[in-house]
Amino acid sequence: MNEIRFGSQICGELTSAASREWLVPDGLGGYAMGTVGGLRTRRYHGLLVVPGETPASRKVGLASLDPAVLLPSGARVRLGAHEWISGDVDPRGFELLERFDLTDGLPRWRWRIGDVVIERELAMLHGRSCVAVVHRLISGGPVELELAAAGTWRDAHGERRADGPPLRMDPVDGGAVIEGAYRLAGPGWTPQGHWWRGAYYREEAARGLHPEEDLWYAGQFRDTLRRPGDTVSVLAWAQDPAPAPPPATEVVAAARRRNREVVASAKPADDVEATLALAADAFIVRTNDAPVEVVAGYPWFGAWSRDTMISYEGLFLRTGRADLGRELLRSYAATLSEGMLANTADTGRVEYNTVDGTLWFLHAVSRHVTVTGDTDLGDELLPALQSVVDAHLAGTRYGIGVDLADGLLTAGAVGAALTWMDARVYGVPVTPRHGKPVEVNALWINGLAGVAELAELAGRDADGLHRLHDRATKAFRDRFPTPAGWLHDVVDAPAPAYPLGGAAFHDDDLLRPNQLLAWSLPNAPLEPDPVVLGRVGAGLLTPLGPRSLSADCPGFTGRHSGGPAERDSAYHQGTVWPWLIGPYADASRRAGLPVDDLFVGLEAHLTEYGLGSVSETADGLAPHTATGCPFQAWSVAELLRARR
Repeated sequence: MNEIRFGSQICGELTSAASREWLVPDGLGGYAMGTVGGLRTRRYHGLLVVPGETPASRKVGLASLDPAVLLPSGARVRLGAHEWISGDVDPRGFELLERFDLTDGLPRWRWRIGDVVIERELAMLHGRSCVAVVHRLISGGPVELELAAAGTWRDAHGERRADGPPLRMDPVDGGAVIEGAYRLAGPGWTPQGHWWRGAYYREEAARGLHPEEDLWYAGQFRDTLRRPGDTVSVLAWAQDPAPAPPPATEVVAAARRRNREVVASAKPADDVEATLALAADAFIVRTNDAPVEVVAGYPWFGAWSRDTMISYEGLFLRTGRADLGRELLRSYAATLSEGMLANTADTGRVEYNTVDGTLWFLHAVSRHVTVTGDTDLGDELLPALQSVVDAHLAGTRYGIGVDLADGLLTAGAVGAALTWMDARVYGVPVTPRHGKPVEVNALWINGLAGVAELAELAGRDADGLHRLHDRATKAFRDRFPTPAGWLHDVVDAPAPAYPLGGAAFHDDDLLRPNQLLAWSLPNAPLEPDPVVLGRVGAGLLTPLGPRSLSADCPGFTGRHSGGPAERDSAYHQGTVWPWLIGPYADASRRAGLPVDDLFVGLEAHLTEYGLGSVSETADGLAPHTATGCPFQAWSVAELLRARR
């Protein structure tokens, strides 16, 4: 596995150190997360972020644990880092960092104060909301070490202020229980109990969100590091009825062993694939409601069916988790209603509001059976898959149904954004794509072929499915090519001057990446033409993957930045989406084009933003600064799948 390592030139320069983030998941949807320099730049950063009933309903507990070294001379050297609403950054412990590394997925910092070197390691206890922080004297000493515990207890999407009630602190042996929610334990505990006012989060300010909150200084731990090798450790865990966790050093050692086993079971071909295999592990979680679920992205997303199914092959089949994937597919099949897969929203509501999520589910089941030979699962789920086809033929929610005139799938309803390009601003879809979207119909044709194959494996009659497939394929080949050579993004779309359902329609020929699925899927309706694919690549390809709209098209927005409305307006109007490297690579392989060079920029990106992982999005214009979630499931999954 790649070891990610930075020296003082990165660690000691605030912009560089604060723009590189690490993540340690707990296997339940919670996490510890922060930056190389120790500066909390997001409201979501913390050492103990606890999952709720759903992965998205997280709460921030322990925010920081700030070390200070008391030298024999009497000097007190603070090693933490905070930014304040005044503009001050104080303390500036990152300036004393001589190294940061991410080894076996675990972060490790090393501060040098003259001849005294202090190291910190951090890990979570997998399957439990528990963080262990271990400090070790590497050289010098003896020295006293203080650890100031600052925290809160609030929704991860919000903030807490000092004008509200103080946090309740109940004393317990070796520490305190905060708000009855989480416990702190370590040596030499001295309670404090007052507010640190005006913590500032630069990333929230850049996203146009409220960037300020107050932190509760709960107290400090203190102990002596007498000789090299001595440790001072702190544990923090959600207050649950389970026994107290093991010692912190054991938690770190167990996490390191587990991460190595995760990588080994994936049988990686190289160090990059090993890094991606461990990155994939972060998104596969156990929740109260499901034995297995997929977190779409950290730090703010929960589970979304579309993201889960697009990620399925990379996360499960490429990492040796087919048995776990089998359970996930079965649990999702149970959510089908009127031929549509549930899309569990981050609000906790169950919604049926995608046209493509269900079709990606058909694809995931087909790939599972093809890759693993698990025909038993295919037989078990075949009635559910056939019900999807039947419901789409009959017509289902949001105007989703088969056009009997050509066998293609159409969809659209006022105010709805049903495809993966689902951004809305003030309730209005930015890219509504009503009509017959190109990737939806590629997925429909691919799905029909996949279900037909499963039916035949089960000894069932698949003639009707083949007729549907052949008819839709012929219509696709007739309707989607444009005079420019690439494919229409949507055909039979309501003309802009007419309301949905009006008499006038048009075909949208904007150059977007959705057409890649028409060439890349296993049962794609078209064979790629190298010349056409070259034109598509010329308009869309960047070092971090394809843009969502060519820079030559009207409406192109090259920067995915600003407040929520500005970012959502740009989300699918030129912003780069790394997950699309998978379809692009597949189409290129089928066209006989080389693909190895496609991954170079994304491989380098593993050390640039979310360390060891791949971001949700990036700017459409150079230098293609990463945006969105630093750790995104389908980005990791598709890079992992496409490289292999």
